[in-house]
Amino acid sequence: MNNDNSTLVYSTDSGRIKEQKPSKAVTPSDGTAKVRRETKGRKGKGVVTVTGLGLDEKGLKDLASKIKKTCGCGGSVVGDVIEVQGDKRDAIKQVLEKNGYKVKFIGG
Repeated sequence: MNNDNSTLVYSTDSGRIKEQKPSKAVTPSDGTAKVRRETKGRKGKGVVTVTGLGLDEKGLKDLASKIKKTCGCGGSVVGDVIEVQGDKRDAIKQVLEKNGYKVKFIGG
């Protein structure tokens, strides 16, 4: 009997069994944050993406909230990329430099 549940062990001692989720690997950073403006696939709406930070999920969310508060606009974290609505590249650059990153603008 070789199926997916063959590795689970049930016990009446401790209650429910919690399976550990594998942690996501953090992409290492070279210290340079890459800031790019994108409109492709967004119905013409401009979005600024920030990549190359080398932070875990919690760190990305904290940094994204600082950027959004400073810029006064919305945004989100998708994978290891911070997306900020609108074209606020200069304000984003200031926030990233305060947090110790070198900023490089990519694209137009």
